[in-house]
Amino acid sequence: MDATDHPVSAELLRLAQAYGVSTEFWDWQGQHVVVSAATISAVLAALDIDTQDDEAVAAALADVENRPWRQMLATVTVVRDGVAGSVPVHVPAGSGVTVEIELEQPAAATRGTVAGLASELAPAAGRPTTREVDGTIMEQRVFTLPTDLPLGWHRLVATVTPTTGEGATAGGGEMPEESQVRAGAVEIPAALVVTPQRVPLPDGLAHRRQWGFMTQLYQVRSENSWGHGDLADLAEIVTWSGRSHEAGFVLVNPLHAPEPVAPVEASPYLPATRRFVSPLYIRVEDIRETAYLSAADRAVIEWHAEELRELNRADVQIDRDLVWEAKAAALERVFAVPRSPARQAAFDAYRDREGTGLLDWATWCALREHYGIPPSRWPAHAGRADNPAVADLREELAHRVMFHGWLQWILDEQLAAAQRAAVEAGMALGIVHDLAVGVHPDGADTWALQDALAGGVTVGAPPDAFNQQGQDWSQPPWRPDALADLGYAPYRDMLRSVLRHSGGIRVDHVMGLFRLWWIPDGAAPDQGTYVRYDHEALIGILALEATRAGAVVIGEDLGNVEPWVREYLGERGMFGTSILWFEKDEGGHPLKPQAWRELCLATVTTHDLPPTAGYLAGEHVEVRDRLRLLTRPVEEERAIDEADRRAFLAMLDDLGLLPAGPTERQTVEALHRMLTWTPSRLLGVALPDAVGDRRAINQPGTSNQYPNWRLPMADGVGQPVLIEDLVTSLRAGSLAQVMAEGI
Repeated sequence: MDATDHPVSAELLRLAQAYGVSTEFWDWQGQHVVVSAATISAVLAALDIDTQDDEAVAAALADVENRPWRQMLATVTVVRDGVAGSVPVHVPAGSGVTVEIELEQPAAATRGTVAGLASELAPAAGRPTTREVDGTIMEQRVFTLPTDLPLGWHRLVATVTPTTGEGATAGGGEMPEESQVRAGAVEIPAALVVTPQRVPLPDGLAHRRQWGFMTQLYQVRSENSWGHGDLADLAEIVTWSGRSHEAGFVLVNPLHAPEPVAPVEASPYLPATRRFVSPLYIRVEDIRETAYLSAADRAVIEWHAEELRELNRADVQIDRDLVWEAKAAALERVFAVPRSPARQAAFDAYRDREGTGLLDWATWCALREHYGIPPSRWPAHAGRADNPAVADLREELAHRVMFHGWLQWILDEQLAAAQRAAVEAGMALGIVHDLAVGVHPDGADTWALQDALAGGVTVGAPPDAFNQQGQDWSQPPWRPDALADLGYAPYRDMLRSVLRHSGGIRVDHVMGLFRLWWIPDGAAPDQGTYVRYDHEALIGILALEATRAGAVVIGEDLGNVEPWVREYLGERGMFGTSILWFEKDEGGHPLKPQAWRELCLATVTTHDLPPTAGYLAGEHVEVRDRLRLLTRPVEEERAIDEADRRAFLAMLDDLGLLPAGPTERQTVEALHRMLTWTPSRLLGVALPDAVGDRRAINQPGTSNQYPNWRLPMADGVGQPVLIEDLVTSLRAGSLAQVMAEGI
């Protein structure tokens, strides 16, 4: 990427920096890259910034510099526990100001000025105490926060009293009108979030390392599955691995919900929403009301189930459309069964707890069914969740809205049951959920939270060693400015939902909480640039919600990672991710096991690579060559890859972990045994490695060229493996024993 369109002016550079848009960076090969003016302008346009000429750039610069002064209080202030934070307040010159804190837990303190909260006329670092904004002289006053505030979501309330001279106010987020201030005191609320310095280790992890399986749940089926893994299957996996093999967790793929109509998106990393769960994971027979179905209705449900169960043993790809058609028909019959007063009260309580978020999701699902076309083609009046016409449509489609809300309640119950099964099986953590980077551009979150998402750009990744053309994930990114203006509420609510029934959360592409690769619409993946986020706020809120849930946080920090990011995550008590094939020292040699990080999830492979048996055979090179994803000759790629794998196997041999003339199974076990020699506190085993599967579940950089996210778990010759086979498999039991003995 070169700046070949026209030079980047100094003013455009300043404007980009003000909005966190990178104008240069270092790529995966250590080369310095200068971002083009066209890319910078396109990314700024996604933030509603006009850069069409020098005058527009100058106006945008003035606006961004004045913006904090137009707010009395920032909408949200995020601080760390025990740190002396400060709150700047902007008021017309001469105004009186007081600031109070309302704690989240009223019993902890009464309304009033918290002891230690002091006001002083003092400049913030590098800023003057006064500034003329829109013809008004504004003053900045700094209030010091006490260091003993409890963790939580509190409220700051600033009270501004009439001016004694000229001036106008702005604030509460936004300033009240000048006439209001002159007439009397005005209260302006804002959020104050106190976050922990570190996420504490759960008790079961603080005193002992833990190992666990990592699985794509949809591909792990049992004799009773409806052609797609479900939450009852998850309960079976945690029970078997916890009780029989002392596993401390099971990490699952994102369970986020896709659209409720065919074609159902296959990728768990491109959901319609990240807050709610896919109904494909419901075990219909486990819903209490199923027991009260009529004989005729039970027969219909069993007919649907039998048809899909036949697919479990068939050598076919997972057909989500077929599964959803059958499950939806069955679930509608169960939904029609009257609920007891206690059950209805539980459903109502769930709806109250989830509030507007659940209502918007259920409404979107009903509208998606109603219109039968993607939201981008809906009538204009249905294009926004806050349009009054949508409220009318919601009433018209009330039955379907209720149905989709009910599905989420059922999922919440079955998720809770799966986590209980994990705890009862002795697991220290239980289920660890995965959080995708973003959502589908035509999804529910994009519809309901569109003001918080940037248009005209998509999220992806720049070129790296394994994806040499870069990646475009087609997802709209959070707008850093809008997310802050919303007090991070959508982000918080999403985290709470994912963490509710879990012992941990894996954050896919955790670097996205620091900076994300934005690609202008129509541009190639390598023609984007990074946009920075307030990582102190995003990581702090993640730490707070994980602490409240008693959960561990695992950041997937692979790819182009700024070195300080890993250090920062470690300081906040968050785990990184270490994949054996990527762990090398400064000389490019395999990293000795004792040199691995302690605070990380250590694994041999990941879902973006083939299972270990396939990797050892070079499947990842052959597949990328066949799909024309390589940027250098396949012979060169193959030679480099073979040399790399030989180096790791030589290290195993030097460590005495490989027997003479090892079989594939022995090599796979030796690689995993090496993980137990590392100091890493979490050790993960890809479930396909336990059965000898060789096929990658996903090939980055592809869509329909490869059957991504559609392959059922199978053995080394492609025969489907069900949970009943897994729990009696000598190969699976042997690998699990390697891990159990090693911790």
